[in-house]
Amino acid sequence: MSPASPCPLCRCALMEHTFCIPVCHHVSPCPPTCPCVSPVSSCPPMSLLSYVPCVPMSLHIPCVLMCPVSPVSLCVPMSPRVPWSLPSRPRVPVPRWNRVIVEKPFGRDLGSSEELSAHLSALFREEQIYRMDHYLGKEMVQSLMVLRFGNRIFGPIWNRDNVACVVLTFKEPFGTEGRGGYFDDFGIIRDVMQNHLLQLLCLVAMEKPASTNPDDVRDEKVKVLKCISPVELQDVVLGQYVGNPEGPPEAQKGYLDDPTVPPGSTTPTFATAVLRVANERWDGVPFVLRCGKALNERKAEVRLQFREVPGDIFARQCKRNELVVRVQPREAVYAKLNTKKPGMFLRPEESELDLTYGSRYKDVKLPDAYERLLLDVICGNQMHFVRSDELREAWRIFTPLLHQIEQRREPPIPYPYGRCQREGAGPL
Repeated sequence: MSPASPCPLCRCALMEHTFCIPVCHHVSPCPPTCPCVSPVSSCPPMSLLSYVPCVPMSLHIPCVLMCPVSPVSLCVPMSPRVPWSLPSRPRVPVPRWNRVIVEKPFGRDLGSSEELSAHLSALFREEQIYRMDHYLGKEMVQSLMVLRFGNRIFGPIWNRDNVACVVLTFKEPFGTEGRGGYFDDFGIIRDVMQNHLLQLLCLVAMEKPASTNPDDVRDEKVKVLKCISPVELQDVVLGQYVGNPEGPPEAQKGYLDDPTVPPGSTTPTFATAVLRVANERWDGVPFVLRCGKALNERKAEVRLQFREVPGDIFARQCKRNELVVRVQPREAVYAKLNTKKPGMFLRPEESELDLTYGSRYKDVKLPDAYERLLLDVICGNQMHFVRSDELREAWRIFTPLLHQIEQRREPPIPYPYGRCQREGAGPL
């Protein structure tokens, strides 16, 4: 078969086979006369090609080979006669990059985390290390910055004068089920509270960054963490689920019934802790972090409870306002407000302003958290990854508590599988 006529401008041939090439960030568009556009309907002109799926497409091959900043290799359908369609130009060395992804847990405590960081820093620069907490890739977690700093109505009330408390919740309706051996070595605080919930706290409490530059954002998160004292045991409630004889078959086995869990283990599967941010904005406002397994529902949310209205004229019939960001399931932002109950009489009633994403954005498929974060790695964006000094401060806050719990080995409060434990919480 005779070779296809090349495009007179970009000299590309008909796209027939897959070929792996470096992809330039500045790929020129194919002109309308290019033969790859008319015969192949799925081949659109490409004007920017830094991350694309493997579909038939035309590349400006000379630009690809001569671009000095091309860092990525992708599999792109190309003609089997690629050399025939390329101009005779000298090849320019293409710079490469190395990036390493490390997913939590980042050690067991401050000491082991520092050891891991030192080992990584001996091999890679900080800008090459991507410490992944997949919660930072979730839609509503990333939406917190836009909600706070993109809406003027929240700025004046986002402080200790108006907010009574902030509750950060992570609940799972299932137990360890075969993962007990792994989980028992870490516990719920290391598994969820020290990373997922603490990251949510930072996004709620931090000051407005100078820009959306990754280091500007992470600088503000580090400032918040430095204002938090190490958690004390008196500010923590620990629990461990037991079998629920009234529940379904999977709920009738407790944590210690898992054959992979050591007998007599005192590892908590539920924890509530109160943290305080000692700065001008949040002084005196408790941040309550709650997380647990084998509870009554699956839910992760941020809840700001506001102070009561001063000078009440409705005989204490009005409830406190709340702003809730629901991370999962059914992503949503909603506010609890008091309105007049419909009817003849002036009676307050609690209502909701509800933005549920599934109702508002019906035709939008939200990407998975790992999809977002892996794309960020490819693009070199570290905004949603944990920096070394941020990790150090997070472990500083929880390491004394974790060591104290492991030394005392006191039995956690038992709670039935599938129920929300409330007893024994004391002042919490």
